Amino acid sequence: MSIPGFIKRHPVLTYFILAFAISWVAVFAVAWPKYSRGETLGFNEALLMFLPTLAGPSIAGIVLTTIVDGRDGLRDLFARMGRWRVGGRWYSAVLIFPILILAVLLALTTVLSPSFAPYFFPIGIAIGVFSGFFEEIGWMGYAYPRMQLRLSALTAAILLGLLHSAWHFAPDFLGASGARGIYWLPHFAMFGISMTAMRVLIVWVYTNTRSVLLSQLMHASSTGFLSILVPLSFSPQADTLFYALYGIVLWAVVALLVAKYGRHLLQRLADRASLSAAEPGV
Repeated sequence: MSIPGFIKRHPVLTYFILAFAISWVAVFAVAWPKYSRGETLGFNEALLMFLPTLAGPSIAGIVLTTIVDGRDGLRDLFARMGRWRVGGRWYSAVLIFPILILAVLLALTTVLSPSFAPYFFPIGIAIGVFSGFFEEIGWMGYAYPRMQLRLSALTAAILLGLLHSAWHFAPDFLGASGARGIYWLPHFAMFGISMTAMRVLIVWVYTNTRSVLLSQLMHASSTGFLSILVPLSFSPQADTLFYALYGIVLWAVVALLVAKYGRHLLQRLADRASLSAAEPGV
C-alpha cells in the first residue's frame, strides 16, 4: 500500500502519528541537551520549545486535509476556522474557564493559604492565543470530525482529550519533571484529567456550531487564563492540588452538560444528522 493510500485508509491514526512525531522531535531537539545534563530548563528554553511544538497539530491537520480531502477539504477547514456567526450565547462559553479557575483559586486562598491567590502574568495572553489558534487546526479542524463519525460526541471528546493530554507528555516531562520531582506524575495525571474535561466542553460548543474559530477561542481561554492567573511560584504540591480541584469542578460541569444534552452533546438530537453529513469523510 502506498503512503497516500495508507493515509486515506487510516486518516485519524496517521494524524496522531504525524502530530506527535513533529512536536516531539522539536521538543527533544530543544530540551534534551539540558535535560540529559540534569539541568532545569529556563524560560528561554521553554519558549523555544513551546513554539515549534505547536507545529505538530497544525501542520499535520493542514497536510492531511490536503491529502485526504484535497482543495475542497481545505476550503471547508478554512471556512470552519472563519465561522463566527454562531450566536452570541456560544461566545459566552469562552468565559467558563476563567470563571472556574478564579473560583478554584479563591476557594483555595480562603480555605488553605493566601499563596493560592491569583496573579497576573501578561505573557500568558500570548501563550493562550498561540496554543489555541495553532493546535485546534488539527484537534478540532481535522481529527475530531473524523472521530465523531464513528463515535458519539462524548466518547470522541474523551478519547481526543486523552490523546491531547498524552501529546503534552514529552514537553511536560522534559520541561517540568526536574522542578516537580516526585510530584511530576500526579501533577501530570491531574493535568490530563482537567484537559480531557476541557476537551469535552470544546466539543460541546463545536458540535452545536461547527466553528473551529470558537474552538480556538475556547482553547485560548483555557490555556491563556491558566497561564495568566495561576501563580508560577506554586510549589509542586500546590500545583497538583490546584489541578486536582480544577479537574473535579470541570468534570462537574461536564456531568451537567451530559445530563442536559446527552452523549451527543446536541441541543436537539435531530441536528446530529445534518451536522454529521456536513463533516469531511473518514
